[in-house]
Amino acid sequence: MFLVDLKKNLDIDLTGYKRPQMERRINSLMRTLNIGDYASFVKRMKNEKEVLERFVDHLTINVSEFFRNFSQWQVLEKQILPALLSDSPNLRVWSAGCSTGEEPYTLAMLLSEAAPAGQHMILATDFDQRALNKAVEGFYPAKALSGLSPTYLKKYFIEQDNGYRVVDALKRMVTFKRHNLLRDSFPKQLDLIVCRNVVIYFTEESKTELYHKLHAALRQGGILFTGSTEQIIQAREIGFQPVAIFFYKKV
Repeated sequence: MFLVDLKKNLDIDLTGYKRPQMERRINSLMRTLNIGDYASFVKRMKNEKEVLERFVDHLTINVSEFFRNFSQWQVLEKQILPALLSDSPNLRVWSAGCSTGEEPYTLAMLLSEAAPAGQHMILATDFDQRALNKAVEGFYPAKALSGLSPTYLKKYFIEQDNGYRVVDALKRMVTFKRHNLLRDSFPKQLDLIVCRNVVIYFTEESKTELYHKLHAALRQGGILFTGSTEQIIQAREIGFQPVAIFFYKKV
């Protein structure tokens, strides 16, 4: 009943998410807010913007960092990007589930290094508007950039206010947009899709449907880059060819 009320009153559809995980997070937040039942929770979210924002923030897992799982980004830099750039000097890239922006800005840095003259398009999307606002702002505490090389830090960030701000040239490479992976339409003819540490929260049915949609969003020969716990078992049945661990080519 809660899922029905949520969809009817707030247009939030959680049917594609794994139920035990969602229940734990929802019940935890209700206890924190001292809300006794689901109907009251929906009513509070409908009438109080702050409660709704807290719900969305609590439900989504905004864990991100620059060059997360560094060895995988090295594969992207040294193997995948050169192959894609040999087909086209201007790449169309989608960071799906971009959270607070570390991932798309990492992509922008790599593309700036690999093909600085290219007119690259990086679309970065997420369901959580508050996370997107932070991404657009492009300001990060010093500890969030501890994994960056001194060269990248000096070239792509400006130190200010006990943290660092992304330089405008890098910001201009990225377009941020709110997007629901389970409901909204997908862009087309993409060279590269980075969708990492997102589908682990989906049901198996939703996960399979999403992989088919991601496959359709890529151009022939385009690459899907997944997270370290998201190996696609049925890759060949969908139309993907594994080209490296966690990298899949549309064939």
